[in-house]
Amino acid sequence: MLGLYGASLADGQWVTQARPPQYPLLLGQPATWLVTGGRGGGKTRLGAEWINAVARGLPPFTKGRRRHNLIALVGETLSDVREVMIEGPSGIRATARDNVARYEPSRRRLVWQNGAVAHVFSSEDPESLRGPQFEAAWCDELAKWKNAQATFDMLQFGLRLGILPRQIITTTPRPTKLMKRLIADPKVIVTRLATVGNAKNLAPGFIAAVKERYGETRFGRQELDGELIEDREDALWSREQVEAAYKADVPEVGRIVVAVDPPASAGRSSDACGIVAAGLAGDGRVVVLADASLRAAKPQDWAGAAVKLFHLLEADRIVAEVNQGGDMVGAVIRALDAGVPVKAVRARRGKWTRAEPVAMLYQQRRVVHAGRFAALEDEMCDFGPDGLSGGRSPDRVDALVWAVSELLPDRYSEPKIRTLSE
Repeated sequence: MLGLYGASLADGQWVTQARPPQYPLLLGQPATWLVTGGRGGGKTRLGAEWINAVARGLPPFTKGRRRHNLIALVGETLSDVREVMIEGPSGIRATARDNVARYEPSRRRLVWQNGAVAHVFSSEDPESLRGPQFEAAWCDELAKWKNAQATFDMLQFGLRLGILPRQIITTTPRPTKLMKRLIADPKVIVTRLATVGNAKNLAPGFIAAVKERYGETRFGRQELDGELIEDREDALWSREQVEAAYKADVPEVGRIVVAVDPPASAGRSSDACGIVAAGLAGDGRVVVLADASLRAAKPQDWAGAAVKLFHLLEADRIVAEVNQGGDMVGAVIRALDAGVPVKAVRARRGKWTRAEPVAMLYQQRRVVHAGRFAALEDEMCDFGPDGLSGGRSPDRVDALVWAVSELLPDRYSEPKIRTLSE
C-alpha cells in the first residue's frame, strides 16, 4: 500500500501523521537541514524520525533505501541527548515502531538491529568529536550549546563518510553568531515549525494560554513562532556581550549571594520570581552561577527555591528586594529556614537606571557567566528603556542587577537598607 509521496506504509513510514514541513518531498537530501521552531512545534519528533529513517534507509530522507551506518547525536549535554533525543516521548526509541534501537549507556551509543550505530556527544566536550567519523548527524538545540562553534566545527570534520554526508539541526532559534551564519548560508536549507501548527499534539488549552501571555512579544515570536529575533537596538545588552561573558573555565569564587526579585502577586498569572546567584572571584570579577527563576503559585514556592539554591551553593546570604512585599519577603524566607541571612534592599530608582552600571560592567568584562542561562540572556538582550517587549516584567534581569550590585557595591550607588536576619 502506498501513502504520501509514494512511500510504503508497510515500511512503517511517518506519512500518516507528519505535517508537510516535517516531511518535505521537494527538499531532496541537503547536506545541512536547519529546522527552527517554537516550543512543541515538532522539531524533536522530526529529528528522531529523520534519524530512524537514515539508519534504516527509508524514503524520502534516504534515496534508494541506502541506510547510513555511522551516525552522530549531539546535544547540549549528554543527559539531553539521552533524555530528549533518544528516550524522550518524541525521541528515537519512542518513534522507532517495529525497529527499536538498543541504547548502550556504557558505550554511549544507540544500535539498530540492522547494524546501524549512533554515537552520543555533547557540546560540553568538543574534543570528543575529534577522531570519530560519520555519514549523518542530528544536532539538537544548537542555539543553546555551551561551546557551539567549536563543537559544530569538530562535527563537520567528522562528517566524511559515504556518498553524501548529511546533518539535521533542530533548535529554537536565538541570534547567536553560529545561527546567523547558518541561516545566511545559501547551501543550508531552512525550515520553520511554529508551535500552533502542532496544536493537535499538545495539551488542550496550551496554545491559547501561551499566546495570551506571550503572543506578539519578542519572546513569543522566538519561542512560539520560531523566528530568529535580532538584538533590540535600544537594549542594554547585546548578544555579542552576552556571548563574550560566557566562560567554560570560570574563576573560583569566594563570597556568594542569591538575589531574589519577588513578584507583586502570586498565582499562575503572576510575574515570575527572579532568583539569580552570583559569586565574587579573587580577581574582582563577578561570576553568575545560576538562574533559578520561576513562576510560583504561592510565596513559599519561590522562597523555597531561593533557600534551596542558597544551601546548594553554600552562599553567604540572600539579597531580597522588598518594594512589593515589604517585611513579608524576609518573613517567608525565615519561616522556611530561620538560619538563612537575608538582606533586604529597596529600589529607589527605575529598573533601567539601576541596570545601567551592571551593563557597563559587562562591557568591561567584569561579569562572566559560569553557564548558559538562556531565559536570563533573552531578557538581557530584550531589556530597553521601557522594559521588556510586550510589557513583561524583567524579573531575571532585576535579580541579576541586585546580585552584581551587592558583590560590587563600589560600582553601584543604589541605596541599601537593613539586614533582616543574621
